[in-house]
Amino acid sequence: MATGYTAPRTPAGRTSSRLRTAIGLGALAEVVVYVLVASWIGLGWTILATLATSALGWALLARQGTKALGELRQRAQEHRAPGRALGDAGLIALGGLLMVLPGFIGDLLGLLCLLPGTRALPRMLIARSVASRLPDAMRGPVRVRSVRTEPVTGPAEPYRAGPATRVIEGEVASDDRR
Repeated sequence: MATGYTAPRTPAGRTSSRLRTAIGLGALAEVVVYVLVASWIGLGWTILATLATSALGWALLARQGTKALGELRQRAQEHRAPGRALGDAGLIALGGLLMVLPGFIGDLLGLLCLLPGTRALPRMLIARSVASRLPDAMRGPVRVRSVRTEPVTGPAEPYRAGPATRVIEGEVASDDRR
């Protein structure tokens, strides 16, 4: 039974459309690279390489995943915030998934997420992406450029001064270097 009602498109709908497009283009790129590698080294060697990278992915996932879960468990026992350890566990899970799935581009991205030395790159890219989507008021430190309107003289005993003895007027400066 059709009602003729269509929901209005929201920015979230655009985001999911972009995600589907990116996944589709990624899958197409994987197929193209797979065919190119198969034509270069042969189909048998390509299948063998795919199985080898999947096995390597399982081994790295087991090793790095165990280490990350141990770190999370230790932080929970010490009642500390999970912090970077939680992000690392998520990147390890993503990297393991990419390594286990067939395809050479996914294997390369998975290695970036799984290896401790290269994990900083995907972490930085994800943090930048998330920060760029946040409203300005919720972003990191606010940089302020201040200008003194008149010379300020302090009291004889600065530690007993009231809260309104020194005033600096200024404006919020945009940081265009980001």
